[in-house]
Amino acid sequence: MILVAVAIVVATAIGVAAERRYGERAQAATRTTIDVLLWTVLPFVCFFTIVGLDLDRGVGGGLGLAYVVAAVVGGLAWLAGRRLGMPAPALGGLVVACIVSNTGYLGIPLSVALLGSEALGPAVAYDTLVNTPLFLTVGFAIGAGMGTKAGETSRERVRSFLVRNPPLLAVLAALVAPDALAPDLLRDAAEVLVFVVLPVGFFIVGVTLAAEAEDGALAFPPPFTSPVAVALVLRLLVAPAVMLGLSAAAFDVPDAYVVEAAMPTGVNSLVVAHAYGLDLRVTSAALAWTTAVAVVAAVAAAPFV
Repeated sequence: MILVAVAIVVATAIGVAAERRYGERAQAATRTTIDVLLWTVLPFVCFFTIVGLDLDRGVGGGLGLAYVVAAVVGGLAWLAGRRLGMPAPALGGLVVACIVSNTGYLGIPLSVALLGSEALGPAVAYDTLVNTPLFLTVGFAIGAGMGTKAGETSRERVRSFLVRNPPLLAVLAALVAPDALAPDLLRDAAEVLVFVVLPVGFFIVGVTLAAEAEDGALAFPPPFTSPVAVALVLRLLVAPAVMLGLSAAAFDVPDAYVVEAAMPTGVNSLVVAHAYGLDLRVTSAALAWTTAVAVVAAVAAAPFV
């Protein structure tokens, strides 16, 4: 857990420093990096971690409850954003920041660190069967419907959702592909890439935050705005509370599901925002604040779990 926290802080700091030193060149590099993640790394990871997956394994009522949690949190984010009078790209960025969470890069190691090795299976199932589909479908659909780069007409936005979503195509291909197409070497490479994306993602966060500086003043930490407060409350408090409430009302769920439900905004929210033209300031600020609070809380709670 300490290593994850250090990686997040160091990567973000390097991103901030890079933007301060290189300016537009650093911003251009981050845009290129996001494109590389979107069109190569994420499809590779999605395909080789999902191909051959037994959809009956680890699937339980708790995973269904997780979709209810996402619907509640996303709906509340939309209502709050409308009440704040946010324009469509910013509103879309807020909803994506509340729905797409860091269940993989942070949630899996945190679940194991807090709950022990027995939490690994449920945590992986939650990430693979809940958060990844939400990111690839709902996240990209919001981007296509509310972003500035997705087109003007409904037909253009639907087409944008399909052609700018290579990870979803990789998942669909993986679900029908035979195991023989995924040798262990490539599966292992995909698992390594999952952890490589974490520091790369927070480097992008650092550059994005620093790019919002005005008159040479570093905008870090990012301003704690009303949308950030909404994301912080919904992602870190409301989501796990709803999961606990549904569990109490229906049936017990693995403790790892509660931990995963409480994860901060995911790095992949930046991929959606960049691809479709959602407000990067909203998504990056929500990502930075929710991650900082979640990591500090997890490090503080670790000795008592």
